[in-house]
Amino acid sequence: MDHSTHLTGLSPAVAMGLSGFVLAAVVPGVVRLTRRSPLWRWASLPAGVALPLLVVVHAWAVLGDLAGLMPPAGAWLTEPVLVVSAVLFWIPVLTRTRHRLSDPGRCLYLFLAAPLLDLPAVWVVAEGRPAEGIAMIVGMLPLGIAAAAVTWSWVNREERLAADDLALSPGGAPQAP
Repeated sequence: MDHSTHLTGLSPAVAMGLSGFVLAAVVPGVVRLTRRSPLWRWASLPAGVALPLLVVVHAWAVLGDLAGLMPPAGAWLTEPVLVVSAVLFWIPVLTRTRHRLSDPGRCLYLFLAAPLLDLPAVWVVAEGRPAEGIAMIVGMLPLGIAAAAVTWSWVNREERLAADDLALSPGGAPQAP
């Protein structure tokens, strides 16, 4: 992703790590802080569209110059498009829209996204630029942390509901369905 260095003046590895961190931590933080905005209802896409969109745009932004697919504007174009696709990716996880995922759906969505988004970084490593690829993978670690946090929250909520159901049943015995 040499094109990032033209935009920021940073080393390629720092630019890759920063790009991954923005996608995995900054964007979801902003979406979560503004999750009640009516804009998200308008911009919401189904998860089955948002995830592949982000995977393709991310691969294009990371591998574009390696494959000769980088536009003349370079990072001036790819980074904003990547941020917009990241916003669309996080909406089904963090906001209450018609496309909001269930708890199991959010877990699956995030755990599926993490390795798919790391594949371009693995390709960069294989192309002989290990510092850049590893920086991208490290920068995107908050995505895996978010997946674990969503799973933990879901499991705890299910346990509380089960305990409440058990406490409400006569004699503490489980109720028949």
